[in-house]
Amino acid sequence: MVDDRSSDDPDHRNLPTEVDSTVPSIARTYDYLLGGKDNFAIDREIGDKFLTDMPDAVQIALDNRAILVRAVRYMAEDAGLDQFIDLGSGLPTAENVHQVAQRVDPDAHVVYVDRDPMVLAHGRALLEENANTTVVQADIRDPEQILGHPDTRRLIDFSRPVGLIACAILHHILDTENPGDVLAALRAAVPTGSHLFLTHFRDLGTPESDQAQAILLKAFGRGVWRTDEEIAAFFTGWDLVEPGIVPVAHWHPDAEPEDEPLTVWQKQIVGGVGVKP
Repeated sequence: MVDDRSSDDPDHRNLPTEVDSTVPSIARTYDYLLGGKDNFAIDREIGDKFLTDMPDAVQIALDNRAILVRAVRYMAEDAGLDQFIDLGSGLPTAENVHQVAQRVDPDAHVVYVDRDPMVLAHGRALLEENANTTVVQADIRDPEQILGHPDTRRLIDFSRPVGLIACAILHHILDTENPGDVLAALRAAVPTGSHLFLTHFRDLGTPESDQAQAILLKAFGRGVWRTDEEIAAFFTGWDLVEPGIVPVAHWHPDAEPEDEPLTVWQKQIVGGVGVKP
């Protein structure tokens, strides 16, 4: 994840080395909402605001994790990709990118990228016996830091298609931090046939959108709900895979969608996959 209080670090190169249990973390709060145990009281305090005041909003986290599995499986099975970079990966939990990809191809390579030192510690412990998977400490706002990292260069062959994963991370990059430029730099580094998968909070102009955004901004100083047009702009230079950018629960679902309409919360996170032509 993007570091939650790092907007005063303009070049994003001063990466933290120690876990601060007194400051809430996006990665740890997300872990708590997913039922994980790698979080502190300060993270649970933020998570409980959703669980108590907006319990239906927790479905956003569950739907987002489910689309991650489906999108990685699509890129590995249907598109034949065997190398992935997971940007702002967060804490490891069930059904991680490498587990999904390596079920399709045991030799698939996965690079997890995160700034949070707790993510690095837990991720490296989980992956220490998997030679084709690694975790690198870098900031998504600094593509050169990611692309030039020795472990990235060791596992990723940039002459062949790469799956870029930006799952619920771009909405934590402020407009002033130029998320479009970040994606453009990453797109320029990968060849034709590469894929981009992203999910993003969607601004519907509803009280629920405003309420959820206010909680994240107060807690972390970041969390931006963007319009459909702004989210679509992130796919500039990519050809969208059907069905395009849709609420994540409706992107290649494992089963036929139920007749019940999506809740206002489920409509607030959308995703899609694009292919570099």
